[in-house]
Amino acid sequence: MGGALAMGLAVGALAGTGVHRSPAVAAERPGASEILQRLTTDDGVPGALLEVRDRQGRRTVLTSGVGDIRSGAPVPRDSSFRIGSVTKIFVATTVLQLVGEHRVALDAPVERYLPGVIRGHGNDGRRITVRQLLQHTSGLPDYLDYVTPQDILKDPLAHHDLREMVDIALGHRRVFKPGEKWDYSNTNYLVAGLLIESVTGRPYGDEISRRIIEPLGLDATSVPGDSPAIPGPHPRGYVRPGDDAPLLDVTEINPSVAGPGGGMISNGTDLGRFMRALLGGKLLHPAQLREMMKTRSTGNADGRAYGLGLESRPLPCGGVYWGHTGDMLGFETVTGATADGRQATVMANLDPGGSDAQDADMETAVQTALCDAS
Repeated sequence: MGGALAMGLAVGALAGTGVHRSPAVAAERPGASEILQRLTTDDGVPGALLEVRDRQGRRTVLTSGVGDIRSGAPVPRDSSFRIGSVTKIFVATTVLQLVGEHRVALDAPVERYLPGVIRGHGNDGRRITVRQLLQHTSGLPDYLDYVTPQDILKDPLAHHDLREMVDIALGHRRVFKPGEKWDYSNTNYLVAGLLIESVTGRPYGDEISRRIIEPLGLDATSVPGDSPAIPGPHPRGYVRPGDDAPLLDVTEINPSVAGPGGGMISNGTDLGRFMRALLGGKLLHPAQLREMMKTRSTGNADGRAYGLGLESRPLPCGGVYWGHTGDMLGFETVTGATADGRQATVMANLDPGGSDAQDADMETAVQTALCDAS
């Protein structure tokens, strides 16, 4: 899920337990350990992980803080975690594969694939294209403006129906005319999930598994549906529900509330393999990869631009990297990769409820790792 889950709550710093480097990997990247330490002290995150691969594929794993505040256990180096809106890259890749198979047209109206579904309060699937869904230029309101973290935490194991969540958004006025501007809305990717199901006749998660997870051997990656568990080694996930409130463990939560907008689970190794395969042309035909990487400015001062489920950002050392950020209750993730094979993923096990600097420090960790990787 996107930043709509952030509550903007202040938080006191937690004591970190130092930075740990995997002994079987390359030397740590200068600056990365300091950033992780800052996340687990000043920013109030219990634990953080950074996994990096350089151009030659050499792997570095850094961890800081704890994965479990009760036991004090460190963050597992092979941690799985909820990846939030990084899910959108998988969904967009699946839709673009269908485009490459001539089963979906990017500039066709959504109405062609979901007749009568997008209606109400100025929202109209006859005027919104598939491209506009994937690029957040549809004008559809974000359902997470009306389903808050507090609502979810009242019954964290509840099932949330995909169509019903779309209908929550459609009960509100469109934000702008389709194509008029850019504005991030998780509803776009719920609709993209429905589109995948309509075109293929199978659940969107099955299509992601069949087309991406299984061919790439992403053993720690899954579309969990209603399952509240995180398989394999993982840290606990936490939120801070109010100023100076104790951390609340939300590790077990039904991810259907995020669905194709942010419900997936993965780890640093799998995300690196996925991003290298995607940018390396192993998942999409050249024409579809070019469409994915045609970006539109988001208006942010950091130079961020958004393609089709894929962001680009400038690197302080020159060039750009491609990836996405992700927020899901209990976890925040940032993943990024360069065209020459460098890749980095950072995870923190607190969301929402960290300091205002948490987001920036996570993005800086990825940028530092990518610049220092050779």
